[in-house]
Amino acid sequence: MPHVHIDYSANLDQAVDMGALCETIRATMAGIETFPMPGIRVRATRVDHYAIADGNPKHGFVDISVRLRAGRADDVKKDALVQIFDAAKAFLGPAMQTRSIALSTEMRDIDADLSPKSGTIRDHLGDTS
Repeated sequence: MPHVHIDYSANLDQAVDMGALCETIRATMAGIETFPMPGIRVRATRVDHYAIADGNPKHGFVDISVRLRAGRADDVKKDALVQIFDAAKAFLGPAMQTRSIALSTEMRDIDADLSPKSGTIRDHLGDTS
């Protein structure tokens, strides 16, 4: 279960296709062996109220937070995070050439004992209805 939450500044709505960024990250994660594909969740939340650097409203941000169940080796997590960061940076590259954007990522382990899960996605994979 890797869950990704993207917070982004509202001033990027016209400059960045956040749905496509979500899909880029999902596809990148699906290609990383340590992440079970059925558990991947990527979502983005627009942040309307924010203050950055010198307060100039032209500055924007994309903050990517990855949460996953504990138990993976640090080198595996670091490699996965680098791949996610690189994919996001490549996707945002054109916008970052013309706009002031701060990009950050973070990965955190979740204690499985404190995070119960239930779902039927695996039961419906491949279901086109």
